[in-house]
Amino acid sequence: MFNKILIIGCGLIGSSILRASLNKKISKKIYIYEISKKNILKIKKISSKPKILKNLNYNISGVDLIIICTPMSQYKNIIPKLNKYLSKDSIITDVGSTKSNVDMLINKKLDKSLHWIMSHPIAGSEVSGPEFGNKNLFKNKWCIIIKNKNRIKFNKVVKFWKKIGSNIAVMDKNEHDKIFAITSHLPHLIAYNLIKTAQDFQKKYKKNLVKFSAGGLRDFSRTAASNEIMWKDIFFSNKKNMIQSINSFIKNLNTFKKNINRFDEKKLIKILINSKKVRKQIIHLKQDVSKPDFGRENFK
Repeated sequence: MFNKILIIGCGLIGSSILRASLNKKISKKIYIYEISKKNILKIKKISSKPKILKNLNYNISGVDLIIICTPMSQYKNIIPKLNKYLSKDSIITDVGSTKSNVDMLINKKLDKSLHWIMSHPIAGSEVSGPEFGNKNLFKNKWCIIIKNKNRIKFNKVVKFWKKIGSNIAVMDKNEHDKIFAITSHLPHLIAYNLIKTAQDFQKKYKKNLVKFSAGGLRDFSRTAASNEIMWKDIFFSNKKNMIQSINSFIKNLNTFKKNINRFDEKKLIKILINSKKVRKQIIHLKQDVSKPDFGRENFK
């Protein structure tokens, strides 16, 4: 499919792309650029086939596809090297969770002769690091590809994600950021805030909440264990949509508070029943199974 691909950043997502690419024979040669020495040692245990690059320089000039899998705050440091060494035939894509900010960066910093087709695979985990990568991580998971005028290079990126198992949806950057502010970014923020609330309670009342964690707190703690650098970048980069989502959440939270305070059983029950419908939709659309173990398989 490709002669040479380069994966920049090889944590959970990057190493999963590496594994899937090796499994599906995506490219004749695979290059890895990773700044963490610990991660490099872990990558070498995955396979001896990819070539580890010490620098991004002339050695990337003939690469067909570059997949950037670093935290988004690092993009601005990578682009100057791409400008200097990449050929106009190369295709750049990324796995970042927000797109309007990336589009702005591309327009300001990327050489006009280069082509960046933005991607967002909806796959991941609360764990991070190359040792947790999985060749099937993207299988039957959505990958959002942002609309682009260059149809030839756009289609090549679509084919790449399809080849490693993804289902494809096409969006514009603004639609993408609005949707994922609600479906992904706000839930993570809520998880972090719930865990902080539990920590504050534990500190104030000297009670060991963690010892008595019920299913709800356990499941939120799994989400709150996600990579802090990545989520800091996401919250800041999607600031406008995040603030709108938080305001909407606070409004609904105040409605819950009011109904509970007034013992308004009728209104509260109506909200709870309507909420259950979303769970049924998610299962019907095969976005989850009816009895997920939420990572508890390892504790049996």
